[in-house]
Amino acid sequence: MASLNLQFRTATPEDADQIQELVETAFRTEDSRSGWTGNTELASTFRLDVGEVASKIANPQNTILMALDDDKNLVASIEVAKRDGNCGRLSMIAVNDRYQRSGVGRLVLAYAEAYCRRVWGAEKFSLNALSIRKTLIEWYMRQGYQKTGETSPFPRERFISLTLPEDMCFIEMEKDFKGPLETAQQA
Repeated sequence: MASLNLQFRTATPEDADQIQELVETAFRTEDSRSGWTGNTELASTFRLDVGEVASKIANPQNTILMALDDDKNLVASIEVAKRDGNCGRLSMIAVNDRYQRSGVGRLVLAYAEAYCRRVWGAEKFSLNALSIRKTLIEWYMRQGYQKTGETSPFPRERFISLTLPEDMCFIEMEKDFKGPLETAQQA
């Protein structure tokens, strides 16, 4: 893929529909890498209500960052939130399937970390990944995240019609940022 010049901005309430569509589509994207997408039945039934996205945008403790291409098309998004003790929480990371495997995810993650450092003084970052998405967990580890040993429950009540692995949960991960703040100043 040709070099992509991403431009970032903060989501507004008017962006809720396109972010909702991006997150659903990205979660459902089929990927040949073993352990990347996890359970295909779960992926195909995943739904995110646009009202849920709108409430995240309206929450003053959260920010949804949008990555746009030169034509202002949404390429990726990520939710960031300030947590206690100089910690930034990253979630709802989504990359348009056309741009997956092109380095966009790494750029968006780095931008979100830099944003949290610059805006909130974050020195630590946390996120979680679905336990059945082993290749994704390994990708986060290559980005400097480590498993904390903690897990959080998967919301099974939202997927009662599916047969899911008994041990499925979210793996909690953290990254301590050690390095110059100059990178964060550019965000």
